[in-house]
Amino acid sequence: MEFIFNLLFVFVAFIFIASAVFIVKQQSAAIVERFGRFQSIRQSGLQLRIPIVDRIAGRLSLKIQQLDVIVETKTKDDVFVKLKVSVQYMVIKEKVYDAFYKLDYPHDQITSYVFDVVRAEVPKMRLDDVFERKDDIAIAVKSELNDAMINYGYDIIKTLVTDIDPDLQVKEAMNRINASEREKIAAQYEGDAARILIVEKAKAEAESKRLQGQGIADQRREIARGLEESVEVLNKVGINSQEASALIVVTQHYDTLQSIGEETNSNLILLPNSPQAGSDMLNNMVASFTASNQIGEAMKASREKKEGKE
Repeated sequence: MEFIFNLLFVFVAFIFIASAVFIVKQQSAAIVERFGRFQSIRQSGLQLRIPIVDRIAGRLSLKIQQLDVIVETKTKDDVFVKLKVSVQYMVIKEKVYDAFYKLDYPHDQITSYVFDVVRAEVPKMRLDDVFERKDDIAIAVKSELNDAMINYGYDIIKTLVTDIDPDLQVKEAMNRINASEREKIAAQYEGDAARILIVEKAKAEAESKRLQGQGIADQRREIARGLEESVEVLNKVGINSQEASALIVVTQHYDTLQSIGEETNSNLILLPNSPQAGSDMLNNMVASFTASNQIGEAMKASREKKEGKE
């Protein structure tokens, strides 16, 4: 019996000691009550309490927590939109008592304030302004929550508007508007590119024409200089200017015929306006050939005469 009693005493003592010791995790706090009345706040580590007399009423995390709240509201231009507001908050270490005893459901309280602020701010804005000023909405929510939740022992670290979701038809309309704007810009760029291409092409053609005209002018200048030299040479051998000009014309005529004859696929058709015109053309050609032969004979006689004197 004594052994059983001792064993029972040891067991009771073990249970007593085990219930008197408890552990509080890092970044958390435990609220201890004695006979239902607040006794103390225990921080992380190994802690002691009086069994049966003291009890752990609850534990609070001191880590930063996040609560996502989805709010549906209407904008100034009568577009229904859903906003996702992420609230990052934490229990203030020095105000664990207020956080535990003053507020039963902090999530519900925070959600209510987020709804109130968002539905007060968004109806003042158009849909495009909601996208552009989402940071202003987040700042307004944070300011309102800080003023309200600080009294309950909660600190609002950050509020973020993480999603803006308009009605599906509105999104499709916005996408069409955006696509139209991009097509308009693309058309403007294509028009500018085509205009630049036309201008550059015109500049190139103008430069080509200028150079071509300059080439023709140079060619005619050289031809004139060559004709002048030819006349001077013919004058030196006793042929006057009129005969020299006739000889040059006939020579050019033959050169033209020769150039035409070198082309296998070329055809030359002479269509006079009247039989008399054709007869005159033939007579002129015969006269030109005759004059050419006479000039050639004269040049030959003059050359032989000069050689005989020598």
